[in-house]
Amino acid sequence: MEVVIVSDATEIGPLVADAVEALLAGNPCAVLGLATGSSPLPVYDELVRRCADGRVSFSRATAFLLDEYVGLPAGHPESYRSVIDRAFVGRVDFGAGAVHGPDGTAADVVAACRAYEDAIAAAGGVDLQLLGLGRDGHIAFNEPGSSLGSRTRLKTLTSQTVSDNRRFFDPGDDVPRHVLTQGVGTILDARHLVLVAAGAVKAEPLARVVEGPVTAMVPGSALQLHPHVTVVADAAAAAELTLADYYRAAWAGKPAWQGL
Repeated sequence: MEVVIVSDATEIGPLVADAVEALLAGNPCAVLGLATGSSPLPVYDELVRRCADGRVSFSRATAFLLDEYVGLPAGHPESYRSVIDRAFVGRVDFGAGAVHGPDGTAADVVAACRAYEDAIAAAGGVDLQLLGLGRDGHIAFNEPGSSLGSRTRLKTLTSQTVSDNRRFFDPGDDVPRHVLTQGVGTILDARHLVLVAAGAVKAEPLARVVEGPVTAMVPGSALQLHPHVTVVADAAAAAELTLADYYRAAWAGKPAWQGL
């Protein structure tokens, strides 16, 4: 696991965008894994700028979303498909039908999850998966206690996650308590995992993910088992990392040609 600590959150977007740009330059048909939430937004904004400038194109790429609410009607503004369309997909040049998400409206949830796993496999697997981090150490919607070998499935959200998500919904609206989410095992199948974290609220969970024991109680800690993980964090999110000085020294001395 490589940990890159930047001085503030404004540096995260360009750094991660460099990795996506390099991937697409070498493989225009690459498969990307897209995350929602606030953490990836600077990355998406930077990629939108580069696409507009002609530096990067998604016209031949494919993408898969990490998760989707269950029960929200298609087109609901807070469905994750709508969110990612506003934040990123609708602002760049993905081809029609190139971006896929779990079907939260499916009558047969088990079959929908199986079909989603099959679709990822048929695409050749994810080349670069972007990840955020929950305050309890979850990745995607794999809440504490999730199997580290789990696949795409139905999950019940914790009260903390429901509370965190309430800010996105209108007052009085019910916040969904169930989602379809890629499992930890599904995520670990991606060839490169890039986790971004910003702000003091992420300091404690990030320390547990990066330096704590591998445990289902902190699903993100399973990233320690992956051969190519990059964590990009601002100084506030990195504040509780015991080896922060080492991570900074390693990044400062890394050959430029290696990238992320």
